[in-house]
Amino acid sequence: MSVSTNTKSPSPRLRAPFWAQILAGLVLGVLLGWLARSQDVGWLVTTLEKVGGTFIGLLKLAVAPLVFFAILVSITNLRKVNNAARLASRTLLWFMITSLIAVAIGLVIGLVTNPGAGTGLTPADGARPEKTGSWIDFLTGIVPTDVITPFTELNVLQIVFMAAVAGIAALQLGEKAQPILTLSESVLELLQKALWWVIRLAPLGTVGLIGNAIATYGWDLIGKYATFTADIYIGCAIVLFGVYPALLATVAKVSPVQFFKGAWPAIQLAFVSRSSVGTMPLTQKVTERLGVPKEYASFAVPFGATTKMDGCAAIYPAIAAIFVAQIFDIQLGVGDYLLIAFVSVVGSAATAGLTGATVMLTLTLSTLGLPMEGVGLLLAIDPILDMIRTATNVAGQALVPVIVSARENLLDRDAYDAVHASPVDEADRVPVAA
Repeated sequence: MSVSTNTKSPSPRLRAPFWAQILAGLVLGVLLGWLARSQDVGWLVTTLEKVGGTFIGLLKLAVAPLVFFAILVSITNLRKVNNAARLASRTLLWFMITSLIAVAIGLVIGLVTNPGAGTGLTPADGARPEKTGSWIDFLTGIVPTDVITPFTELNVLQIVFMAAVAGIAALQLGEKAQPILTLSESVLELLQKALWWVIRLAPLGTVGLIGNAIATYGWDLIGKYATFTADIYIGCAIVLFGVYPALLATVAKVSPVQFFKGAWPAIQLAFVSRSSVGTMPLTQKVTERLGVPKEYASFAVPFGATTKMDGCAAIYPAIAAIFVAQIFDIQLGVGDYLLIAFVSVVGSAATAGLTGATVMLTLTLSTLGLPMEGVGLLLAIDPILDMIRTATNVAGQALVPVIVSARENLLDRDAYDAVHASPVDEADRVPVAA
């Protein structure tokens, strides 16, 4: 006598795709922010601020250890890749090439539109920032004075330095360092898993962040900075939807549409969170799904998340420098524009993948000899600009590994052509035994 069993798998839970959840969060955030501001609903403003702040706080909580272990592991993973030195140099070269293209676009837009003209702003409206950047600060600030302070003060550049030293030392030690590397890989996986849970909260965080921005700044502020704001968004859009697809089609010889299908979840999260480092686990995931070998992606993406900043370190400082010069009635020459390009390529590590590009802007202004008070003119509008800047940063951080992999014949083109679903949605799918 046989006993029949029901082997039917339970129907999967219906859930909106991750991109749709983020989009819904954007719309709801705008509506709640407008309601809070127009009706002066204090408790709603506070709630939106707390929700958005908590989400960013959770992302930042993992930043210091995540960067350290990601860089350490990524350097040691290069030993598993053939021609590791060649891949690293090609990655750095393409970082520089795309940064030069981005800063050139920023300069052209700034010169054509004159973002500082007709704003009604004067030098008296500016204020010096509490912290400024200079080349001396940048170079001396790379080396920490102790091993604790960089983690407590979230100095990402110093954390990268210590991780790089530890990674290179581990490579030199060989098998003796294997227990440390095994532990580091386990800790990194643990951190990425915990951060993945935070990423799932992004739709809720979106409501708070966008809602708070609208409630706090409203649309009135954008009026004074209309040209400047439009310049940043247009410049980033040209790079994001013009330059990157052109490079994919001509240099990598792959479909730009497929790239955006695969990379869009990371670009979307970057827009909301305004943190390249916070988005790093998702960026690495989408890069691997686009056919980039895991061993190479685990080096290129963390490296890019701390140094590859086409939005924050190229387009933005180029246009911002022109804006500040016009407000203070200072004429810039060809040499100044070349300096802006130089700072954008060499100094982009100063932005360190966190929200805001104030350090990079102060570094640019100090190099050009422009008044630091100009930074104060732009702080109020910065959160609105930082969304598109970070989205552009992250797109570039996924783009370069694809280009390098394609040119080195390492790219899994079948995986690239087949990419379709969001990795966040796929991560939620648990196989059911028959």
